[in-house]
Amino acid sequence: MKKVQLVTKILSVALVVAIAFVGIYVQKQNRMENVVKEYSRGMDLKGARVVEFKVSDKKNEITKDKDGKIVKASDKKENENYTTEEKPVNSDDVKNLDNYNASKSIIEKRLNKLGVNNYIIKLEEETGKIIVELPENDNTDHIVSNIGETGKFQIVDSEDTEKVLMDNNDIKNASVLYNNTKSGTVVYLNIEFNNQGKEKLKNISEEYKTIEENKDSNTEAEEAKTSEESKKDEQKKITMKIDDNEMITTSFDDTMENGSIQLSMGQASTDKTKINESVKSSSTIATILTTGNMPVVYETESNQYIETDLAKYQLIKVGIGLLAVAAIALIVLIIKYKKAGIMSVIAFIGFVAVYSLLIRYTNVMITLEGLAGILVIIVLNYVFNYRLLGRINGKEGEERAKAYNEEFISFCVKSIPICILSIVFSFMNWTPITSFGMTIFWGLILEAIYNITVTKSFLKQ
Repeated sequence: MKKVQLVTKILSVALVVAIAFVGIYVQKQNRMENVVKEYSRGMDLKGARVVEFKVSDKKNEITKDKDGKIVKASDKKENENYTTEEKPVNSDDVKNLDNYNASKSIIEKRLNKLGVNNYIIKLEEETGKIIVELPENDNTDHIVSNIGETGKFQIVDSEDTEKVLMDNNDIKNASVLYNNTKSGTVVYLNIEFNNQGKEKLKNISEEYKTIEENKDSNTEAEEAKTSEESKKDEQKKITMKIDDNEMITTSFDDTMENGSIQLSMGQASTDKTKINESVKSSSTIATILTTGNMPVVYETESNQYIETDLAKYQLIKVGIGLLAVAAIALIVLIIKYKKAGIMSVIAFIGFVAVYSLLIRYTNVMITLEGLAGILVIIVLNYVFNYRLLGRINGKEGEERAKAYNEEFISFCVKSIPICILSIVFSFMNWTPITSFGMTIFWGLILEAIYNITVTKSFLKQ
């Protein structure tokens, strides 16, 4: 019976080791794919997306009528005299170090609000070029396409677009709201204005309020109202723009006194994918509005993924060396403690396999510091096994169990300061230190659980 139990335990460990270090492969679209989660690697191990934003040298073509009023392309009329001029998006007076630094600061804020904390950002002070390095993942393209946006917010008169009614200086905050209806979930972009903006919004909404006709009135004066006057009333609208892209043209039904505007970001939907896309888009716009308007207009000069040489060559050499050291250390246990040493080695290998799966499924970002944390945990577990084998060597029954428990308790007590330190590191907003703290924390938790169950079970044989 004991032999059957032992074989079962060994096969269980072998299965875990196979899953951790080989994987589970299933057929997907005529190819075999490993469904075991990949490690989340940091930029120093995996590589990074490197994006360069340069100060834009583009020019906007502006068309004006004979009165000097800007005319939209869609409003141009035949047989009219128009003048066209080119205006740089960045005038010479905005190209200075203060504005470059302000733009860099805004991009940093956007990165943080979009959940990117493992990044590197540099500024070339002479040219104003901003270089950003960030991890490569499913959201990278979306992040890159938005962090460099100028973020210029304006509410203008729909007919006279040069008449700016509100801008970024009036915004207090922007957020995403939801409303569940019978038709599904509607996502809203909520723009909240400061005291100055609140007062402006109140006045604007009063001025641009839709004039509704009294349907119950049959007076001659009402009937005499000309179609031209009606058209004029209907056309008194505002246009909301971000980076000169029109988001909405509308009038107000009522006077806005609460100091905020809610914009529907699409129609009501029950499709989770569409809802998530609306939330993602709305959250990004909210981030851009909240972080402010960049004083300099930038454009993407280059956008490429660069793999680190460290991941290709040096880590492989270091890994081979550590495996050789680990193999020698495990052989020492077998030679010195015979059968108990063999059981300990099997349990130890199982621990490493389970640990590798744990840090993958807890989404720990692995950096060089994280690798150091993993090495610390493996060494600590080896030390525990080595000390434990020495303590239980030659003992049987209750005496052996007592010695095991004493060593286990001693290990746990000595690990408390390390555990506390790892928790502190885990909450630091710096990925290398967080990675080190998280690998230590999860490793200590696993050691406590694994050694009191699996390792103890093996050493009973």
